[in-house]
Order: sequence, then structure tokens, then C-alpha cells
Amino acid sequence: MVTEERLANIPALPGVYIMKGRGGEVLYIGKAKSLRSRVRSYFRDTGDTRYSVKFLSAKAEEIDYIVTNNEKEAFLLEDTLLKQHKPRYNIRLKDSKTYVSIKVTVNEKFPRILVTRQIKKDGARYFGPYVSARSVRETIKFIRRIFPLCVCSASVFRNRLRPCLDWQLGLCSAPAVGYIPEDDYHALVNGAIMFLEGRDKEVIKLLKEKMNAASKRLDFEEAGKLRDRIAAIEEMLEEQKVVTHRAVDQDIFAFVRGDGGFVIQTLFIRGGRLVGSGSHFFHETGLPEDELLSSFLAQYYGGERYVPDELIMPARLEDSGVIEEWLTEKKRRKVSLTTPVRGDKLKLLKMAESNALETLRKKAEAKSVRSGLLEELKTRLHLKNTPESIEAFDISNIGGSQAVGAMVTFRDGVPDKGSYRLFKIKGLQGPDDYAMMEQVLSRRYGKAAEEGKALPAPGLILVDGGKGQLNIAVKVIERLGLKGVQVAALAKERPDDLMARVRPKGERVYLPNVKDPIMLKEGSRPDLLLRRVRDEVHRFAISYHRKLRSKITSILDEVPGIGEKKKKALLERFGDIEAIRQAKVEELMEVPGVTEKLAIEIKERLKGHL
Repeated sequence: MVTEERLANIPALPGVYIMKGRGGEVLYIGKAKSLRSRVRSYFRDTGDTRYSVKFLSAKAEEIDYIVTNNEKEAFLLEDTLLKQHKPRYNIRLKDSKTYVSIKVTVNEKFPRILVTRQIKKDGARYFGPYVSARSVRETIKFIRRIFPLCVCSASVFRNRLRPCLDWQLGLCSAPAVGYIPEDDYHALVNGAIMFLEGRDKEVIKLLKEKMNAASKRLDFEEAGKLRDRIAAIEEMLEEQKVVTHRAVDQDIFAFVRGDGGFVIQTLFIRGGRLVGSGSHFFHETGLPEDELLSSFLAQYYGGERYVPDELIMPARLEDSGVIEEWLTEKKRRKVSLTTPVRGDKLKLLKMAESNALETLRKKAEAKSVRSGLLEELKTRLHLKNTPESIEAFDISNIGGSQAVGAMVTFRDGVPDKGSYRLFKIKGLQGPDDYAMMEQVLSRRYGKAAEEGKALPAPGLILVDGGKGQLNIAVKVIERLGLKGVQVAALAKERPDDLMARVRPKGERVYLPNVKDPIMLKEGSRPDLLLRRVRDEVHRFAISYHRKLRSKITSILDEVPGIGEKKKKALLERFGDIEAIRQAKVEELMEVPGVTEKLAIEIKERLKGHL
């Protein structure tokens, strides 16, 4: 427990605090201008009704802190530690790899414009991330009609001898075959970047200057191309709503709480026009609005995202000055945070709030539909409680070799990928699926029970298999003393099933203390959900198993004298790479085709992969 003496020893300096639970689990990470004041606020009995304050103070066993020189260092350090520890009770934006971004390879002689899901520090310019991959590809296609940039790979670019089909369609200026001078190509690149940054008026002004210059030198073909580009941009701008007469770039943020969560809504204003929006839903944490918004901004602008001139915020942030300084350094131009109380900016904020409320309404509707589905599943499987959370398990192995277990979690009928787990089977030889399932279930629920952690039991545990796997799950649950947990096993129809003649064909669900299984029906909503859960855990297990096997294969491939047959024989004999590494030379020689010289070579090579 955190004592009063411990709290009194925390310095009144800027820094980052780390709240830890039993076993050293990081619960929450925050920053503060005064560490002592902020941390004590969680433990002071002031009648604070916020759930998270009460929860964190009750669960915190230890408080660590790191003192920084100033608030800005604390702000940056908090974001670094969040990425490192991923605390359960901090809000987290999705990893940018799950979104698409637009990449302009400005580090190349002839830059290309590409769609990517990975942001690297390679000297390229990145724009985004964006939620819709389809809209990003449409945006790139539109940009290439105005600024015909190359998209082919570096190797194709180097080896191209004649112009590509995109050149014939007017989407590429064919720099690979010298159809455009380097300076002219870079002018196209600069125009595309200005467009992606939302500087549409600057782009139009630049194109008009070039069009007039082309007309004066009687290059009417070039002037016509530029005229068409200007017309395309102006047509696109006409479709965008004018929301302010100020030619300024703004990001508007609204914060709205709802049932079980909150939404941070963004509107993007570029040159006075509304060009886009985005919504971010988070499960409720109970923490104050300004603390959540500050953490959100640190993650939101942490990558290569375009920084506007002004951020319109729904509340005054305690560290707004620090955020302004940080964003100003990123943009290399003054950036301000504003909390309006009247005028056009307040209207924009109200517009963002209306969008946030609409997002919450749609979430509530979708949740209601899913709740109805879960109620149907409860009735279908004769469960006592509605399975709001489902944890499903599957085993993947080939003849017991490199066996792995996987667990996926569905909450309210949808995947919760942050709660997925993988297990590498330990200490078992041969294809014993029952023992493997027992090990996985014991490791999932047993460790928490031993350490006294309050691991919330799922509403339903679903195992892949028949009665045997079901009995294993029931045995583990009873041994660990888990109360109120419902269990089911979903068995596939097997073509080699010896009982297929005496029982109905198809997939079936086995339940404890129920003689006959429930046969799944085509088109049944709860049955479709069960299949979806089963397919997801199977996919997750198979992908992990393949990854491990490919790793082993690549290591054995490095050993001279080992081909496919010997590699397969070694894996069948020993099961995995660790067993091969620990085997004696004499044991390796028992495998057909493995000589003493080859066995010694295997041992030497595998030492380098410890």
C-alpha cells in the first residue's frame, strides 16, 4: 500500500509518475507540474467521486516517479513511457500501422507518392494517418492527375526503358525515361506536398503564375495543362464547405462523454474550408477531461502528422503552454491553443461536439444490436449469464512439433485485439492436444490466481474441440476455483469422423453436463458469432505457429548439408529447435542421413542462435 510517508517524500517538482499494482503491473502513467500535489490528489479523501481516482488509489501498491527539468520534458517523457509500458488505464490511440498514410519519398532524386502502413525515419514525408485506405488511394489518384508523380518501385524505376501505362493515362510524367527535367519534376513534387498540407490557395496561385508564364512564351499546350489542373482543384474546393473567412489552418477538438466511454472528435479546417473529420472512441477511465486531452494530443501529433496554425480546444489545458511550445518547434512556426467562449470559433467547436454526439449515438445503436445478439447466444447455449466477454482458445501444432496456444477475446460481440494472448507450449513431447490445452488454460488463469490478482473471468470460455477438450477446461476451472465461468467447446466436422454415420453431420457445441451437443445452423446469428470467434482464434494460432516454424526453418537452412528431408526428420525426431540444440551429437546421429560431421556442424551453428 502507498503510505502517507511515501506521499510526503514525493518532491514538488515537475516529472512523470508511475502507479503500479500488485506484482509491479503498471496501472497508470501521468505527468505533473508538481508531482507531490498531483499524486496526493489521488489519495486525499476529498469526496472525489471519479471512479478512476478511487480505483487507482485502491489498487496502487507502489508509486514510482521520474523528476524532469521542466514540464516540457515531463510531457515528452510521458509519451515515451506510455509506448513502452502500455498501461491498462491510459488512453491509447491505435498504432499508426493499422492506418494508411501517404508517403512522398523526398529523399530520392525523383520522389514517388505511395500508400503505406508503416512510418519510418527514412527522410521521406508522411501525411496522415488516415482511417480509410480507399479514400487515400482516391486522393493520390486525384493528386496525380494534377501533379503526375511516379509510383513504381525503385528497381522498376531504374530498369525502365520506355514510359509506362500511367504516362499514357496522364498520371505520370515518366521521369524514369527522361521525359521531364529534374527541376520540373521537383516543382510537381512541391505542388503535391503543398496540396497535402492543405495549402490549396498557394497551389492555385503557383499554378496560375506558371500558366501565365507559359502563355507569354506561347507554350499553349503547357498552359492548357496548367489550366485544367487549376480547374480540377477549384472544382474540388467548391465541394468543401466554407466555415470561416479566415485563411487559417485549424484543428478543432471536441470532448463528449457518453455511456461507458467518451469521444474525441476532430474537424480539419484548411484555408477556411472544412476538409475532413475524424472521431476517436475510448472506454471510460473517469480521469479529468484536460488530462485526457493532453495525453491525446501528445500521441496525435507525435508522428509526422501535419500541424495547423491553431488548435481549438473544448477546455483549458493545464500544460497548454508546453504543448504550444512543442508544436511550434515541430511546425517551425507559431502554433496556438485556443478555448473559445463566443464567435465563429465557438460555432466550430459546437459543430465538432454535434459530430461527437452523433458518433456516440451510432456506438450506442451498434452496442444495442450486439447486446441483442449476445442475449440470443445466451438463450441458444442455455447459459445462466449473458456472455459480454468471450475468451476462445485453440492449439496449433504438427505432430506435436513447435506447438503453440492462442487466445482471442471478444467484448460485446467484437474482437478486442489488445487482449489477445499467445502461448508457446513448454515441456510436452508428442501430439497431446489435451495436455497442451490444460497447460494454456492453467497459464492464462492460474498465474493470476497464485499472485492474488483480480483477473476478471470472462462470461464464456470457448475451446476448440469436442468433449475431451471441454472436460479439460472444466477440470482447470474447478481446480483454480473460478466461480461463475461458463464453458463450451466447438467441434468442427471432420471427414474422417468414425461416428459420422450414427450422428448428425456438421459443427456442434458441447456443454458441461449435457449429453447431446447443439448443432450449429446456417444463418443463425448467434451461431455465426460462434463461428467467427472460432475462426479468429484458429487464424491467430496458425499465424503464430507458422511464424515459429519459419524461424526454425531459416536457422536449419543455414547449416550446409541439410535439405528438406533431413530438416523434416530432425523436427519430427526432436520437436523444436531448442530440443535439437540440447541434443547430444550421438542423438543427432540417430536421425537418418545425419553423420557425425554434420551433427557437430549443427551443434556449432545453433550455438550462434542462443
